[in-house]
Amino acid sequence: MAYGLSMKPEPVRPEDFTQYSLLSEPSVSLKGDAVAITVYKANLDANEYEGNVWLVPLGGGVPRKLTSSGKDGAPKLSPDGKDVVFTSKRGIKKGTKGNGLYIVNVKSGEVKFLLRRKRAIESPAWFPDGRRILFISAVGKAQDDVKTIKRINVWFNDKGFIYNVRRHAFIFDFATGKAKQVTKGEFDVDKAAISHSGTKVAFTASTDDVRPYLTDVFMLDLKGGGTTKLTGHDMEISSVAWSPDDCQLVFLGHRRTLGSVTHEHLWVIDASGGTPTQLDHIDRSKTNSLNSDVRKGGLNAEPKWVGGNIFFLVNDHGAVHVYALDPTRNEVRQLVGGDRSVEAFEVNGDRLFFTSMESTKLPDLYVYDGRIKKVTRFNEGIDRTLALHEPERFSFKASDGERIDGWVIRPAGKGKVPTILYIHGGPKTAFGCAYLHEFQVLAAKGYAVLYVNPRGSDSYTEKFADIRGHYAERDYLDLMEAVDYAASHFDFIDSKRIGVAGGSYGGYMTNWIVTQTNRFKAAVSDRSISNWWTFWGTSDIGPYFMKDQIGCDPWDDEETTMAKSPIRYVKNVKTPVMFVHSMEDYRCWMVEALQMFTALKYHGKETELVLFPGENHELSRGGKPKHRVLRLESYLRWFDLYLKK
Repeated sequence: MAYGLSMKPEPVRPEDFTQYSLLSEPSVSLKGDAVAITVYKANLDANEYEGNVWLVPLGGGVPRKLTSSGKDGAPKLSPDGKDVVFTSKRGIKKGTKGNGLYIVNVKSGEVKFLLRRKRAIESPAWFPDGRRILFISAVGKAQDDVKTIKRINVWFNDKGFIYNVRRHAFIFDFATGKAKQVTKGEFDVDKAAISHSGTKVAFTASTDDVRPYLTDVFMLDLKGGGTTKLTGHDMEISSVAWSPDDCQLVFLGHRRTLGSVTHEHLWVIDASGGTPTQLDHIDRSKTNSLNSDVRKGGLNAEPKWVGGNIFFLVNDHGAVHVYALDPTRNEVRQLVGGDRSVEAFEVNGDRLFFTSMESTKLPDLYVYDGRIKKVTRFNEGIDRTLALHEPERFSFKASDGERIDGWVIRPAGKGKVPTILYIHGGPKTAFGCAYLHEFQVLAAKGYAVLYVNPRGSDSYTEKFADIRGHYAERDYLDLMEAVDYAASHFDFIDSKRIGVAGGSYGGYMTNWIVTQTNRFKAAVSDRSISNWWTFWGTSDIGPYFMKDQIGCDPWDDEETTMAKSPIRYVKNVKTPVMFVHSMEDYRCWMVEALQMFTALKYHGKETELVLFPGENHELSRGGKPKHRVLRLESYLRWFDLYLKK
């Protein structure tokens, strides 16, 4: 599992992400003697990610590969620990939708096929009796040619056209060898959890196409067959889990008191229904929203109720930790802290198993039993093979008195160097203690990388995150003041050679910045927003996201709509701008880059447009390996042209 070590670490190249092992969330056996996990590796020649299921023994011994097709994922150990269920695209033509459900015997390694669906099988889970498997999959008739659309939800990023499909829960029964759909209707099931008795399934679902963010908890009685809605259609709910005695349910959610920037909290509700009770009052997000480009299906922030405690994540000042809450005493304590990003976790008895990464440490599996111990070494030796640059953390007081966190990565060598201000997406995400291959590549090529968490970012208070109706105001000032601070405090930053880049919201801010100031010598605007009017009508989240974030619908306030749109100020641009966009990005459709590029060309500005076919909003994090390399090479080419003169 360890890589061969060279005598001298080499500078990180765009293609070096193929050396990394990317981990799924762990699945721990009931006995606590083994963990099943998928290890993914990017294969540049095949232009895909190869995933295989591994079994990690916890009482000593060497991890071993259970599958070898390179097309496997989402493993879950059976209650008796003898088998692992997993999803796979083995035997399915490349580029074809859907996958299959399989099990592999832990002892013999024998793989058995269970079923295949034309729509993806997601989130498989064993029933306690080991005789059935719950999973979620989409249903609906595909229209490959002419599309007749009657729903407002036309498409969704990474899923394509969804106007004719719904997500529902299924149960595969080993006795019959068939899967039965157990939820039906014009709604979409997101998460599902099996009771410890195996007689009920709690699930979350969105029933409102106009306001899909409103989610409810439902109870499906497998014996009686009835379904009961437990909540009042007034919350955003992202997870659900059972109490040990099956009498209550815990979920993450909020009542949108500050719209979509409201932090999630832990809530408990009786399994028979009633009014949910909020359990915690921690003014921090309970999900991992740290930016990273070395993940492959490995994030899971769902709380777990084990014994007398509820275990959950807390996102705080650029780090993600694990906490435990005793609901009877209302006591909260931190279990796993430090400068780390906890990605996913499972609890078994008095031990907590989690995957984690750091700024210069790639993901691996750890166990906490009073102290933290590393269990796997899938990425052992990377820091000796590649010359990684440790970020230096800083904070400064903004002009209104708020403390702003930032980081700067210094490249090798002496003297002043060109610097890139990099802006994260969201805006309610954050930079922090998570590995970013892209930043290591930029540093290896001689660029200092400056990144900060301006107002609007996650990982702080709700007040800090709330820039609704005030985009490109305090957040813009925070970014400009961060550049001023860094240039005056880090003597290696060449203040005359600073570029700016960002993706999604970061792309929007890049567009905004180049229309408001000429201090940057070059810019790369990635998967951006340039026009809130077009975003409203083309984005998969447009109608409700814009109203929530900008504060209006376009026709009700045309002035605000355009005043907050960079396209209005395009004639001001003097900075050379490269636009990078995916052609199947339905979150920020490529029309956002195309119209900005066209306007700049029309006005004789220096600009370029790089479009990636077959890619979506996740290109930088999960796009085809060759496209990820080409994207980074495009960045380097553009910045080399304008920042290294």
